Amino acid sequence: MASWVLSECGLRPLPRVYPQSRTGLTSKTTDLLKLTQPPVSKSYNLGSSIKVSGWSGQRNWALNVAVPVSVPVIEKEDKERESVKGVNEHEGELFDPSAPPPFKLADIRAAIPKHCWVKNPWRSMSYVVRDVAVVFGLAVAAAYFNNWVVWPLYWFAQGTMFWALFVLGHDCGHGSFSNNPKLNSVVGHLLHSAILVPYHGWRISHRTHHQNHGHVENDESWQPLSEKIYKSLDIVTRTLRFTLPFPMLAYPVYLWSRSPGKKGSHFHPDSDLFAPNERKYVITSTACWTAMAAMIACLSFVMGPVQMLKLYGIPYWIFVMWLDLATYLHHHGHDEKLPWYRGKEWSYLRGGLTTLDRDYGWINNIHHDIGTHVIHHLFPQIPHYHLVEATEAAKPVLGKYYREPKKSGPLPFYLLGTLLRSMRQDHYVSDAGDILYYQTDPKLYGPDKTE
Repeated sequence: MASWVLSECGLRPLPRVYPQSRTGLTSKTTDLLKLTQPPVSKSYNLGSSIKVSGWSGQRNWALNVAVPVSVPVIEKEDKERESVKGVNEHEGELFDPSAPPPFKLADIRAAIPKHCWVKNPWRSMSYVVRDVAVVFGLAVAAAYFNNWVVWPLYWFAQGTMFWALFVLGHDCGHGSFSNNPKLNSVVGHLLHSAILVPYHGWRISHRTHHQNHGHVENDESWQPLSEKIYKSLDIVTRTLRFTLPFPMLAYPVYLWSRSPGKKGSHFHPDSDLFAPNERKYVITSTACWTAMAAMIACLSFVMGPVQMLKLYGIPYWIFVMWLDLATYLHHHGHDEKLPWYRGKEWSYLRGGLTTLDRDYGWINNIHHDIGTHVIHHLFPQIPHYHLVEATEAAKPVLGKYYREPKKSGPLPFYLLGTLLRSMRQDHYVSDAGDILYYQTDPKLYGPDKTE
């Protein structure tokens, strides 16, 4: 017998969202009509006011994601989750983004055209030649005009091009640049060393990020702080981590000392990041990084430190901001809260489906469509010039697990608002539970700034 639900449009059939019901999300219709505030219990509150569709007021709802496994408690957990951003009611359907998807990774792979997997080294090299030519052209033009009308424009343009060089080196690290490991390594070292990134050190840690995306403990890039680690930080560190612009300047610090709660360095061959057989690669990349740093120091003596600051130093920090902005927003800041996982609830597919695509307007082509991030995370071997087509082909399979990015104007200024909102709301996750959502520390900025 079909189930029915009362909506604003009358009595309608209750659609089947999942092939199998997980924990009672589509159980009794009376539960859908009784979104009552849950009683005080040992649950973990998301810490923000949640608007429930169709209501004029606001309520604070608790989301319990760290309770002992038992049937009655799990049913209560799912009923509470219905009232939280992330379990969305749309056209009469309940959608839980943390539910195991009804498709497999192989289904997505099969939907992507075969030619999207083909790597063309000549085409890849053409992007390198283009970007390097633009970098040198911008530097020559800025040095020639040398006035304070041109310099700010140069800094933004050149910092963006440094970011584009990073993305091409990033493709080398994934092996999507070509099928030739030696070519990938040579080009990757040249591109990344030029912008002070240790190629192999970063490549290996970035591989860890992809293999563990969406995992609270094992992810390697902008993963959430656990509540214990968050509360162990001194107030200065805690404030700086969530106060702009400081988080957008974090990348060099991360390369040297990783994230809070983790040890090691991208420059040290004996770091926990690396296996013993990777030691020689890390030494090579650190040597290349050191040579580039020495070259910059020598040029500062020849050209003067102020000129080098204008030509290289400021664009470098613009590049760092681009990298931190894109990396953060590809995993944070969606309008509805998205889950993070640990333990048995995590899988490669479920973790990858919590990543986000972003539209950067005119910058999309400049930084090689890095905003098409969902398919890239699931299949990093696809070349960047096929990601848009591969994403379009995969959308029918992904369904609601794919979140269409907001369209940008020529420049993606709207992302600054998204970033600011996330920084104010997404502070830590619970120490317990296998499906987790970000919680807010209402005392971080004061009660008036977390609303």
